[in-house]
Amino acid sequence: MPSHKADIDHIDQIFRALGDPTRRAIVEKLSEGPISVSQLAQPLNITLAAVVQHLQVLEESGLVQTEKVGRVRTCRIDPAGLSLAEQWMADRRSVWERRFDRLGDLLVESDESE
Repeated sequence: MPSHKADIDHIDQIFRALGDPTRRAIVEKLSEGPISVSQLAQPLNITLAAVVQHLQVLEESGLVQTEKVGRVRTCRIDPAGLSLAEQWMADRRSVWERRFDRLGDLLVESDESE
């Protein structure tokens, strides 16, 4: 579980980035593999400038990496950003699973004592 303030701020930044439906669509498309910015813009039906702005937010959050070779900027998922969000959610899930397990144990004990 992230305890360091920088990690918590980073998680906040990741979830803010994923809070936008267009950025989630970009992440979904990039999960299929690397793609150029212009190829990414076509199915999204938004301008190239808008895609670049969304990519900047995703890149700053650590979810996406871009690389420019010549005139083509290629984008790809950055697994580290996804891993941080995944670990945060797994920690929350673990806490709740333990709570439900304890509740289940209490209910079984209650049934046995009746």
